[in-house]
Amino acid sequence: MDRIPDSLLNLAGLTVVPVAFILVIHFFFYTDPEAAVPYNVAAPEQVRQGWKGEVLREPSLKVSGSKLIQCYCPATGESLGRVNPSSADGVDRAIAKATKAQVEWAKTTFAQRRRVLKTMLKFVLENQETIARVACLDSGKTMVDASLGEILVTAEKLKWTIDHGEDALRPERRPTNFLMMYKKNEVIWEPLGVVAACVSWNYPFHNLISPIIASIFAGNAIIVKGSEATAWSSTYFTSIATSALVACGHSPDIVQSIVCWPDVAEHLTSHPGIAHITFIGSRTVAHHVCASAAKRLTPVCVELGGKDPAIVLDDLSNSEFKRVASILMRGTFQSAGQNCIGIERVIVLPRLYDRFIAHLTPLISALKPGSILNADSDHPIDIGASIAPANFSTLESFIQDAVSQGARLLVGGKRYTHPDHPQGHYFSPTLIVDVTPEMKIAQTELFAPVFLMMRAKDVSHAIELANSSPYALGASVYGAHKPSLERVVREVKAGMVAVNDFAVTYMVQLPFGGVKGSGYGRFAGKEGLRGVCNQKAVTRDRWPGVKTSIPPPMDLPLSAKGKGAAERAWNFAMGIVWLGYGDWRGKVRGIRGLIGV
Repeated sequence: MDRIPDSLLNLAGLTVVPVAFILVIHFFFYTDPEAAVPYNVAAPEQVRQGWKGEVLREPSLKVSGSKLIQCYCPATGESLGRVNPSSADGVDRAIAKATKAQVEWAKTTFAQRRRVLKTMLKFVLENQETIARVACLDSGKTMVDASLGEILVTAEKLKWTIDHGEDALRPERRPTNFLMMYKKNEVIWEPLGVVAACVSWNYPFHNLISPIIASIFAGNAIIVKGSEATAWSSTYFTSIATSALVACGHSPDIVQSIVCWPDVAEHLTSHPGIAHITFIGSRTVAHHVCASAAKRLTPVCVELGGKDPAIVLDDLSNSEFKRVASILMRGTFQSAGQNCIGIERVIVLPRLYDRFIAHLTPLISALKPGSILNADSDHPIDIGASIAPANFSTLESFIQDAVSQGARLLVGGKRYTHPDHPQGHYFSPTLIVDVTPEMKIAQTELFAPVFLMMRAKDVSHAIELANSSPYALGASVYGAHKPSLERVVREVKAGMVAVNDFAVTYMVQLPFGGVKGSGYGRFAGKEGLRGVCNQKAVTRDRWPGVKTSIPPPMDLPLSAKGKGAAERAWNFAMGIVWLGYGDWRGKVRGIRGLIGV
């Protein structure tokens, strides 16, 4: 190899030295204006290892003779403490604080808002175990359930909004037309002011934090009403957001968390200070929320759960069979079935139907219910508790009704008394097969650890079964035959469909929501961010001096223009329409109308 000339080596040396110097200076002196700010939120004492609370004799949210909320762990019946719920005056005060704080918050830049979210994300990543334990204690779920359903999805929501939120809310140019070529058009997204979110108990961390993320990034303040059933954890989880705001130099009043009984909730949902409501819950309660919001014409995004089908085609390979079976198990028993997009119906084609039954029966029989308080590496638990036992009698009656009509109950089917936690709320992991659409169990959202199987004759029948429910939130389909997979995607009624996967649309922040009895509106992703904004349409002049003018034949008053004025005005107006929207013959006709020929 030829020797490198000394002149080139000298040149390289002259180049490397200043570049290295610049990098050193940058490293020591440059400060990222969006860098996360460290902060701390004191964890509740109940998350400490070895904590034991008073076991309530009859666990209930209501305290006799009081309006206090009795918070307790549904897996054990142990008291977590009592919470004083908000009154109507308390709601007014929270909205007043949020309204005042939002004025300054709306002036912040996207960079400032991103810094708050980056600060929250750093805290969430560094405090995963504490967050998960708080969620588990208040809702009864397992630590893995909490990781997947609380932390993973919240981290994704934060990261997506940090990376793509500004693009979603950036002013958007819109096309013009021939008649309006002298105008330029755009849509801008502005904060609504103070919005509200009434969220369910099944994901106490994610359901509370998710609307906060979207709302504050859009420049709003937010009132979050958590469920009474998870009132204990709401304080800690809200502090994660408010403390991040304070750490970044903003008012914590931008986020207000309240818990109240239903009679006070209507004061919130009909309040004139609320510009938008996100509701996550049951259809029954949704009717009241929407009727209340209608008093002020407040828009509502409504997510009401589902009866999500998982369609399994009959062309799975052996390796795919086991993969899909594992997904179906996780999709059904995640959070003890208390999952709005959980798998509620497994619809299988004939070739694999009996094979799935044989494979799943021992797996479901082996599931161990329990509490995180007595679980360890040597005694893991597979499934957590239900939030309350109120629905157990109904579940048992649905199962008995289905069996009387020909369904087969292979595992479980009744409430379960845990030997270590008799005051806990458990329903036995259940497998029921040969279910048909006319059975009540096939039409009602169970929100329970019930693996329900339906036999389909072919793809057409599978789609018919999937669409036989009044709900239409999510769906999934598994198989190899692409035309059949795509047919299911097209023909199944749902707001979200995952192909060869379960519920991953949320993990890429696609719009979340359903149709039919599952509600309307969307949160998550671009649509979710824009949904809590005023979508303002703006037209501007394209060229200086070129502006809209009223042509003389159409200028008012026509009555002052003498005989034939009305006809001339009409012909001119008609000429404009022909010129703008006709073919070449129509445009000629339009020009003739404009010049009065």
